[in-house]
Amino acid sequence: HGKQWYQRRVHGQRTWEAVVSTQSTWGLDQGNFAWATEGQSRKTRIVAVIYNASNNELVRTNTLVKNCIIQIDATPFRQYYKMKYGVSLGKKGHDDEATTKLSRKAAKRQEADKKKAEGVLDGALKAQFDQGRLYACVSSRPGQCGRCDGYILEGDELDFYKKKISQRKKK
Repeated sequence: HGKQWYQRRVHGQRTWEAVVSTQSTWGLDQGNFAWATEGQSRKTRIVAVIYNASNNELVRTNTLVKNCIIQIDATPFRQYYKMKYGVSLGKKGHDDEATTKLSRKAAKRQEADKKKAEGVLDGALKAQFDQGRLYACVSSRPGQCGRCDGYILEGDELDFYKKKISQRKKK
């Protein structure tokens, strides 16, 4: 069945033809998540299970299964965006003083990227960066492979699941 997300333990397990495979029992607190529009993936911390289409009990017990919607820490993606575009996400005030000194060529490239980035980031995604947490979908099978990989929700898919989550909270 699924994986719950704290204190990781990995066991060797004998299989049918005496081949030893590893199986993780309990304990996924991090995973590798892809940001499709930026073409990047980062290892980040899993905060909580937010929505599961099949069973609300899996949300209550924080059980990770394929296609469940989870919240992840936004910090690694925020750091990437700051490094690439020079734009701080998630903070109300701008911290231009905190930027590191760049070579003239690197600063010029960052300015060009900054102009490209303006207006590109989805408003709903920006709001999540302000909270410091992003919605993501699990695409691997955590109970089978002992890993939790997935992708950040964006666009129509994000709107769909936000609507579903708000409907569940009203019940």
